Amino acid sequence: MIEVALFGAGRIGKIHAANLVKQPGVKLKYVVDVHAPSAEALAAEHGATVTSVEAAFADPSIGAVVIGSSTDTHADLILRAAQAGKHIFCEKPVDLDVARAKACAEAVAKAGVTALIGFQRRYDPTFAAVKARIESGEIGTPEVLVVTSRDPGAPPVNYIKSSGGIFKDMLIHDFDIFRWILDDEAVSVYAQGSCLVDPAIAEAGDVDTTAVTIRTKSGRLCQINTSRRAAYGYDQRFEVMGSKGMLQAGNHRPTEVTAYTAEKVTSDLPEHFFLERYRNAYAIEMAHFVEAITNGTPVKTTVADGLKALELAEAATLSWKEGRIVNL
Repeated sequence: MIEVALFGAGRIGKIHAANLVKQPGVKLKYVVDVHAPSAEALAAEHGATVTSVEAAFADPSIGAVVIGSSTDTHADLILRAAQAGKHIFCEKPVDLDVARAKACAEAVAKAGVTALIGFQRRYDPTFAAVKARIESGEIGTPEVLVVTSRDPGAPPVNYIKSSGGIFKDMLIHDFDIFRWILDDEAVSVYAQGSCLVDPAIAEAGDVDTTAVTIRTKSGRLCQINTSRRAAYGYDQRFEVMGSKGMLQAGNHRPTEVTAYTAEKVTSDLPEHFFLERYRNAYAIEMAHFVEAITNGTPVKTTVADGLKALELAEAATLSWKEGRIVNL
């Protein structure tokens, strides 16, 4: 039996808790959150106990931790878990500071524990199918990747102020997709940003609309366009152009019904937000984590992947602020 402590009882913590308790041979023992009512409600739902950070790490029966708390807690919890010899599942990002993220990678490597960073898009069945078909040679050598990533609405400005900015908060997923799909590393990043959704975001020192161009070591190109506002729903698409063809990964819709009438042809709007769009990905991701710590197999999304994505986000932020190409 693997006993687990969950840090964070917010919306992502609830998703991870629900997926965790479905895994055979796993018990959610503790829930830890600074907001006591949230912790108590989630613990009661899954037969767990509310406890403190210190008590969770001090319990030798805890074999793994799941970190879904606020970003500013991630690095500290990763470091404490590694020191305590506990396996780690942590939401992105590892940290907002590259040096801190490197320290986490070093601590995890030294401790020899399994650590998975929550880039759930790699576990999405549609995206994973594109990756598999690229690897099968279906479109030859990938040459260009175009990523579209648009949220249905911006988060509260108070959140944005502490988020690290759009490149570290939102685009970090897209930077991970770039590395995963093209299986290549960046040599240069050029990012532009505008504030077109909410002037308060600009006042907070951030942007809500971006365009990023990345060049890889082998000369491949990636373009990422993002927005904090898509009136029609959660827009998550990408396409890969290769030497022999192209693969596209489209949006998910609540149903795949298309209606044809004399007046128009209609279908459902995309799923509304990431909680719906990636429900299957989150479940597959958690099952993968449990399998990895049970069988000792490598995880697909490592702390090193988190560090690389953060380095790209840092470069994009610098590029936007200074209006220049950043060479890596």
